[in-house]
Amino acid sequence: MPPLDADQAAARSWFEELRTRICAAFEGLEAEAGSDARFDYITWDRVDPSGEPGGGGVRGVMKGRVFEKVGVNVSTVGGTFEGEFARSIRGAGEDPRFFATGISLVAHMANPHVPAVHMNTRFLVTTKRWFGGGADLNPPLPRDDDTAAFHAAMKAACDAHDPGFYPRYKAWADEYFYIPHRQVHRGVGGIFYDHLERDFAADFAFTQDVGRAFLDVYPAIVRARMDEPFTPADMAARDAWRGRYAEFNLVYDRGTSFGLKTGGNVDAILMSLPPVATWG
Repeated sequence: MPPLDADQAAARSWFEELRTRICAAFEGLEAEAGSDARFDYITWDRVDPSGEPGGGGVRGVMKGRVFEKVGVNVSTVGGTFEGEFARSIRGAGEDPRFFATGISLVAHMANPHVPAVHMNTRFLVTTKRWFGGGADLNPPLPRDDDTAAFHAAMKAACDAHDPGFYPRYKAWADEYFYIPHRQVHRGVGGIFYDHLERDFAADFAFTQDVGRAFLDVYPAIVRARMDEPFTPADMAARDAWRGRYAEFNLVYDRGTSFGLKTGGNVDAILMSLPPVATWG
């Protein structure tokens, strides 16, 4: 993979720093619950279809008392898109070379009162350069105050940069995180954005603030719910809801498709799947 330019190196460094901070916060929640669970990290290397080295990443997974399964992945990859797939990617139709770096996180929780969550932010380069990502809350048993807190954090991150961001990106999340064959949303929403390619510094600052907002709000929600009592019916509702989550990630999720079609690490890509799920 060619050497990184200054923008690419800065983005990669931030995503790796954010990974470290998030994993430390999640391990701290496990410690508060009396668990010594820690993340296991596995590095992986990508080989480009050309046969040249194509970057790689680190898959981090923790299974504990609070987090039944949480994956936090970072990757920095590059090379060439193949065939028809190149024409589906912004700016790659005439020149299939690409670079991508980002962080992807999915947490499935032991207590059904603690919402699952997804967060992903990324920087892609073809003949264009853009940021994308977002975060969305996925409670099996929704609570209005958790939903309000999560959306307030995302709105504050958006409003600090452009008052039009939150309504636009909230609506985009509502549209994107939808399961057409079930006619239901995957969760209670959040924000989703893509192809943000104005000024690098401004877009990078916004993407960093999305990560910081997630780090502020989600551990607080977990801490408030992780010791709540629950019933077998609550657990059944959690596992049935997880089936819907798995359906979305396998059928509709763009990140899953992108990772598999660019030769990413399969285990890292599919870490979004819950450890247990049911279908009626």
